[in-house]
Amino acid sequence: MFVRTLHPHVTGRRFLWRPDAGVEIGELPFDRLDTADFLESPVSHVYKTSAPMRRRLADPAEAADFSVLRDLREQGATDYLASPLRFTDGTVHVATWATRAQGGFTDGQIAGLEAIVAPFARVAETYALKRTAKTLLDTYVGSHAGARILSGQIRRGHTETIRAAIWLSDMRGFTALADRLAPQTLISLLNRYFDCQVPPILDRGGEVLKFMGDGLLAIFPLKSEADVTKVCSDVLSAADDVRRRLADLASATVADGVADLRFGLALHLGEVSYGNIGGGNRLDFTCIGPAVNFAARLEQLAGKLVRSVIVSSDFAAHCAAPLTELGKFALSGFSAQQTVYGLADETRPEPARET
Repeated sequence: MFVRTLHPHVTGRRFLWRPDAGVEIGELPFDRLDTADFLESPVSHVYKTSAPMRRRLADPAEAADFSVLRDLREQGATDYLASPLRFTDGTVHVATWATRAQGGFTDGQIAGLEAIVAPFARVAETYALKRTAKTLLDTYVGSHAGARILSGQIRRGHTETIRAAIWLSDMRGFTALADRLAPQTLISLLNRYFDCQVPPILDRGGEVLKFMGDGLLAIFPLKSEADVTKVCSDVLSAADDVRRRLADLASATVADGVADLRFGLALHLGEVSYGNIGGGNRLDFTCIGPAVNFAARLEQLAGKLVRSVIVSSDFAAHCAAPLTELGKFALSGFSAQQTVYGLADETRPEPARET
């Protein structure tokens, strides 16, 4: 069975059953839609015609027009049936059957398969809708937040207080870049820039909550206080990974007119209110609180200090890696001066630029 889906990278999924082999699940990336393997396949044929297709593979001539049918015939298949699965929204998906039985499918077997196509489509659509809902939530709000929403946490004001490491970053000089780069070039640069950050964050248990222009907000929730040292270590590891990736990207962006691609990152540890915030029926599943505001002030300070990464004292207290104390600073909205830290290997200041 091949079912199309809504996914940023995948156009559809294939579910393949074989006798005594369980289920094999494969994905078709968007870039394979225009390949000969897909365009010259029974699945593509059924999409175009919206009609069933049968080939008696015992006859070499009937297997000649599609490579997959020739392969099935070589594997001993004698008959093949492809049927459109029509979902209630009008989209067409495909189910196929093949047999090695001598003589192929009987008339009764063909009638039986045709009889189950409609109810099979309803079952497939139910599962596809659930998968699509999860994929869209994972794509736009993150996997943890998406799971909470699917579990029923959709009421405005439905929040919980959690302790987490907070990641807040932005691209240095983005305002000037946006003013001089072509829109498509700017979007491409942003996508590649975020590609440098999102995988390292997700790989270490983080949750990307929001993209704000060139800014990114993520959290690394603590399951318990016993996890705090490991979580902070993982966050610093992600930051190092991002710095390496951005250095590689910077060397490739000169052709786009971006000769000096840099970012600023603030890391903090504290309590956040995590849940639904918004107006009317338009909600955002995000986190707020003094700790997030504090991280935002730290990120602004990172620009003034010409540092790529700046760390709060709360975060630094749980770090085994060496950090450099940068001094005490007044942060807007906070009464007491705050001691902040930087990475020990970042000792040579970069030229200050507009942020």
